[in-house]
Order: sequence, then C-alpha cells, then structure tokens
Amino acid sequence: MTTQPNNDTPKGDRIAKVLSRAGVASRREAERMIEAGRIRVNGEQIVSPALNVTPTDRIEVDGKPLAEPEPPRLWLYHKPSGLVTTNRDEKGRGTIYDDLPADMPRVMSVGRLDLNSEGLLLLTNDGALKRKMELPSTGWLRRYRARVNGRPSDEILEPLRKGITLDGESFQPMAVTIDRQQGANAWLTIGLREGKNREIRRAMEAVGLSVNRLIRISYGPFQLGELKQGEVEELRRKVVRDQLGLVLEDNSGTAAKKPKMVKRPPRKPMKPRR
Repeated sequence: MTTQPNNDTPKGDRIAKVLSRAGVASRREAERMIEAGRIRVNGEQIVSPALNVTPTDRIEVDGKPLAEPEPPRLWLYHKPSGLVTTNRDEKGRGTIYDDLPADMPRVMSVGRLDLNSEGLLLLTNDGALKRKMELPSTGWLRRYRARVNGRPSDEILEPLRKGITLDGESFQPMAVTIDRQQGANAWLTIGLREGKNREIRRAMEAVGLSVNRLIRISYGPFQLGELKQGEVEELRRKVVRDQLGLVLEDNSGTAAKKPKMVKRPPRKPMKPRR
C-alpha cells in the first residue's frame, strides 16, 4: 500500500520560535506573552502558541510591528554575586537585567549562574543560538575557580573525578585540581561539561567540602579574562561565526576594531527587605 504524502502540515514556523529569533523573548517567555494577549497576527489577537506563521504574516507585539531579526550577537558579562539570572524574581531580589547597561538590546542568558555564583555569563539576542549553546551535545567545557572550606586531597576528590550519583542523579566525571591551601580554605580549579542545578556545590558537599565562593572563568572557547564585575563586552561577529559555525550576512564584525567594554556605574546597596 502506498502512503500518500501529508499535505496538511502547516507552513512556516511556530509563532513563539519566530518571536524568539527576533530577540523579543525566549520561546517560553514568548508563549506567556501570547497567552497574555500581547501578540497579534494579521490584525487578530492570538491566545495560543499553537500557530505557524510565514514571512508574509504581519506580527505585532504590544501594538508595534515585529522588527526584522538582527544577526545573532553574543556578549560576555561578568556576573557579580548576589544577582539572579532571571528577568524578574518573585522574592524581589536583584537580577542581572537590573545590572546591565541601559543601552543593551533585549538579551537572554546562555544557561545560568546561581545567586551566589559569579563570573562569566554569555548573553545573546538570538533564541536559536541560546538553545544551540545550551545543548548537552555541544559538550563545551565550563571551567570554574572554587574556594572551599576544608583541606581537600586527591583521595577526597577522586570520587568526583570518576563521577558520582546523588539522590538518584548522576554527575559526569569532573576535572578537579588543587591550586593552593589558604588557611582553612583551599582554591580548586574545576572543569565540567554539564550544567545541572548547583552541580559543583552539591558534589563538593558529598565529599565533605563546602563551597564559599564560585567563579566561572570560561564557557567553551569564551574566557572571562580581565573583564571586571558588572562589565559587558560584545564579541565581533567574525568570532561568533568562527566559534559557532554560523553563516552571517555580514561576517566582517560589528566594528572595525574590537567593541569597547561597557561598564555600569557602581550598584547602590540594596535596602534590606522588611
């Protein structure tokens, strides 16, 4: 029996995907915007993300036409400790988006760093690029400097180098080296290829060590370098293209020379919550 081709598949892409590509929001956030009635397609308000659109469709966000998607862009950001990696926080804590320069376009973080972690966080305006960089199959090494309370030894750290299982969750082997002992604390360099929630802190606790400072120093080929806390630096498009294998319409770079770093004024101390 011959199977007839299915001609009922809708043309185009899902509306949330199109919004994400245009840098409006991540797919999940775009779906929430749709459910809130903020999106119109061809003049009609939509309330469900189960809709495919094509380039001929007119899309409006909050009453304004959807802009043409920009080429993928990527920034390095030195996240300070004490900020959460979300757009808004139900507990009223400061977010990285409160700390970014006012002239930054709408960006999304590639992965996350928890509240008390600091260091390199990648930001992008492109939802597809964000997802590509977060895929486990990418397998990029993430390197951290960790200060732990205790006196680690190779014997203590060996289980982490082999891979451990905690509460039914398996952690892949970590590359862990002891840099120096400093009084009651020690500095370690840790490399891993996963990004599970609080992975390093949980793994160290499992071998009797407590992390009291955690700094991400690299994410794949991208390095924190001399970037100071709160500073942002955009990578040239040629670097983005070469490192990520992207095809860009303009691959000459965002400028003739390396873009300048953008530094925010010092943040005011947060008032204690009542």
